[in-house]
Amino acid sequence: MANLDNKKLLACCANGAGSSLMMEKAVDKVLKKYNIKVAELRHCPVSEGKSAARNYDVVLCARTFAKNFDDAKAAGTVIIPLKNVMSDKEIEAALKENGLID
Repeated sequence: MANLDNKKLLACCANGAGSSLMMEKAVDKVLKKYNIKVAELRHCPVSEGKSAARNYDVVLCARTFAKNFDDAKAAGTVIIPLKNVMSDKEIEAALKENGLID
C-alpha cells in the first residue's frame, strides 16, 4: 500500500472511549495534512478490534496491544504500534515508515 486513499483504518485502545478517540483525531489530522481520503476511520476497544481487524487495511494501537493483532497481521493487515497514541507526529512518522504515506 503506497497510498491510504480508500483504505480502512482502525484506532484501538483499551476501552475504546478516550485514547482511541484522541488517536482517531490525530490520525485524521495527518490524513488532512496529506489530503488523503480514506474509506473509513473509526475507533474501538481492543476487545472489539481483535475480531474486526481483518476487515481493515491498517490498525493503529498502543505498543502494549500490538500482539493482540497478530492474526490480522498474518492476514495482511498493517499493524502500527505507537508509544504515544495521541501524537500526530508519531503517527505521521509511523505511516511514513510503513510506506503508507510519502
